[in-house]
Amino acid sequence: MLSRTLLLFGLFSFCFAPVSGQKTPTRPAPTKNTHWPSFRGEGANGIAEGYQTPLHWNADTADNKPAQNVLWKTPIPGLSHCSPVIWGDRLFIVSVMSGSGKNDLKVGLYGDIMPVEDDSVHVWKMYCLNKNTGKILWERVVCEGKPKVKRHTKATHANTTMATDGKVLVTMLGSEGMYAYDLNGKPLWKRDFGILDAGFYMVPTAQWGFASSPILYKGRVIVQCDVQKNSFLTALNSRTGDTIWRTPREDVPTWSTPAIYTDNNRAYIAVNGWKHIGGYDFLTGKEVWRLKGGGDIPVPTPISANGLVFITNAHGAMAPIYAVRTSATGDLVPPDEATSNRNIAWSVRKGGAYMQTPLVYGEYLYVCRDNGALYCYDAESGKEVYSVRLGTGRTGFTASGVAAGGKIYYTSEEGDVYVVRAGKEFTVLATNAMGEVCMATPAISEGKLFYRTQGHVVAIGEKP
Repeated sequence: MLSRTLLLFGLFSFCFAPVSGQKTPTRPAPTKNTHWPSFRGEGANGIAEGYQTPLHWNADTADNKPAQNVLWKTPIPGLSHCSPVIWGDRLFIVSVMSGSGKNDLKVGLYGDIMPVEDDSVHVWKMYCLNKNTGKILWERVVCEGKPKVKRHTKATHANTTMATDGKVLVTMLGSEGMYAYDLNGKPLWKRDFGILDAGFYMVPTAQWGFASSPILYKGRVIVQCDVQKNSFLTALNSRTGDTIWRTPREDVPTWSTPAIYTDNNRAYIAVNGWKHIGGYDFLTGKEVWRLKGGGDIPVPTPISANGLVFITNAHGAMAPIYAVRTSATGDLVPPDEATSNRNIAWSVRKGGAYMQTPLVYGEYLYVCRDNGALYCYDAESGKEVYSVRLGTGRTGFTASGVAAGGKIYYTSEEGDVYVVRAGKEFTVLATNAMGEVCMATPAISEGKLFYRTQGHVVAIGEKP
């Protein structure tokens, strides 16, 4: 059990025709795809259309290899799994520097659950970069001090991704608190939620850090805090940080980011969990539905498409995928495989993901496991279309897949990016090197890919 547990820590992204054979995605994308405002973009769907995105590149310039389609590469000190977020021509990230110099990550598939011992003073910084040039426009010290909770050897003290609506920029640093700025770096407000220990529930000394990212929707900041004690889901006023509602939760620690979905023009919040996967009313925080069971270390973010909310997790006896109807209410009971019921369109008991958030693109659901096993399902029926493996099976995959123009981008922890043709027939179109450890999900904006590697932020795009 304990050796398997460590697979968790990838803790903690002009119009043209799609690639041949790709069915046109049914979900509209934001106009011109300028913004990528939170984890995996708008609605965490991971999709950006409207521009041609690169197929081939090389960012690994070791041994005098020539760079290809690297638009810029900006060094960023410290460690972070914070994915880039973008608003207009500005890109934002957070990073944290250890006073001891222990800025190392141990990647791969291994079985050590114990945390890094480092009680030195750390400095958390927020950076704003020009999206087009990589120039650092401003940086701010968000906070500094000894971390209140330890991190895992594969995690950082800045696992979460920021969120912005163009007016407010919010970062959640777990036990170090939540901070809000305007887009020019002016502090607006901060909140202290106390100690948020999201470690292994079976071994309390195995502290792993906090990883649930905030989301911004209609003037509210939504935060899921599933921790060892006093878990909750809350909505804050994005202008002031004041609590609008706070709903207690009974669950083991999770690392999943919540997601907004709608049904009959009413907004709801979907959350992952083990004891309590659920849907909540966005306005009131009241529970709408709940579902228990599955993997006991939930990480992937729920996503929604075409009237369904897709939830997956994996660890222990199960690795399920649930396709929950957006109209669901009450206590949900999963149907037998290949069947459905009033609340759940379909489910599978094995085939779900441990680390990565899945992707619905066109008519298909793509689920990539932490060892590179990639499953493709018909999103409406749950019928398996194919299952293949990216890489050798000995390489970890933590960053979630993103898609554009009929292509899906999957990134290994070693920094190899597999470009997969979307559709019912599996094809790897290209494999590209980032040249560094890469565990954060990339962002896409105006046809460019933006990666947070261990030491840099890198912009990838077609050069003239």
